[in-house]
Amino acid sequence: MTDSVSATKTLFRPGLGLVTALLSLVLFSTASAQERLERQYPELAQLFNSFDVAHAALFEQLVAINNSPQTRNARSEFQEHMMMLAAMAADPHGSHGGHGAHMEMLMNGPYDEMESESRASVLEIVRGEHSAEQAATAFQDSETIPMHTARVLQLGREFERKLYEIYLDDSVSDKQAAVDAAVQDYLADERHSVPTAPKVYTVLASAPHATAFQSGFPKLSGLLWANQWLQMAALEAIMVEYRDTQFRNTVDVVLERYWNKVGSASGMSMFPAPVDLPMSATITPTLYSFHPQAAVILDNLNMLETRIADSMAYPNLDDREAAIDVAVAEFTDKASNLTRDDDYLLAALRGGIYNQGGPAVGELNHSERNRSRSEMNMQHTMIMSSPQ
Repeated sequence: MTDSVSATKTLFRPGLGLVTALLSLVLFSTASAQERLERQYPELAQLFNSFDVAHAALFEQLVAINNSPQTRNARSEFQEHMMMLAAMAADPHGSHGGHGAHMEMLMNGPYDEMESESRASVLEIVRGEHSAEQAATAFQDSETIPMHTARVLQLGREFERKLYEIYLDDSVSDKQAAVDAAVQDYLADERHSVPTAPKVYTVLASAPHATAFQSGFPKLSGLLWANQWLQMAALEAIMVEYRDTQFRNTVDVVLERYWNKVGSASGMSMFPAPVDLPMSATITPTLYSFHPQAAVILDNLNMLETRIADSMAYPNLDDREAAIDVAVAEFTDKASNLTRDDDYLLAALRGGIYNQGGPAVGELNHSERNRSRSEMNMQHTMIMSSPQ
């Protein structure tokens, strides 16, 4: 009996709960991708498992800090700061005193030592070993993530791993057709998928709790974005190696760069972690060039993940679950808050490649914002081969 038949029989076994049945299908559908990744890039496979467990734990840390009696005063000051920022955004010509004092208070985050301890505990999870089964249930098992949200995030992870599988599988000769099929398969779950058209960046930047994650938890946001950077950068490296034989061992370079960004438990690092959300157009331009719909799906998912973190990070919020439900509804809506490709690219590039973690392949040791390409001695490699 084949594995697919076994999985189907398990799915419809009498008395099996719906959640267990769905989980069985999830584990089966990701098994081949996971096995191939483990064989070729074992460290990367282990990190991807750890990321899902760590991301769920990070969300729990945000809520725990916000619920702690020890942070009552810090939360009040941070809430005042966020309200001031909202007022400034609504009235950019108005006068708002005390802004400098607030910025000084927020340089290390309002929760400083407590956040440092949380980052150390999440990083310990990242460095640990976790099975594919633990990764597949991490969001579902979290007490802070609503069930519907957990399924949206998990479906996104399955799609991302499918992209890896396609480019790691030498038997797949037509990569373009395979990725197109994976996109359609992902979209078939209408309720839990995000669109292939880019969401307008204001659904993140102008949301009710915008920037709370980055402002309130700079150490944890840097870690989450570094993880997202690796998930995209490693895919870029694998695609570049597939398409041009002059590139070799680029995944090893990406892993080295990732650990340099992550640094120690306290956050000290050789190269700074991203201070802005990584986007596909900057971190994995090869994916965006040949498979723009797949790239946009990843960007919409990463934007959603940051939007969720903003709601979890916002101080003294009465109903976080309702705020998260609103965010998920907006991002899974296929018809509203969409933007044109050129506006999406402007939004993706505005923050700068360096601030988003830097390129996966190539060198960029300083911010490129407001500087000419010649001034930076930027080396740009163009690869013209087909993805097929």
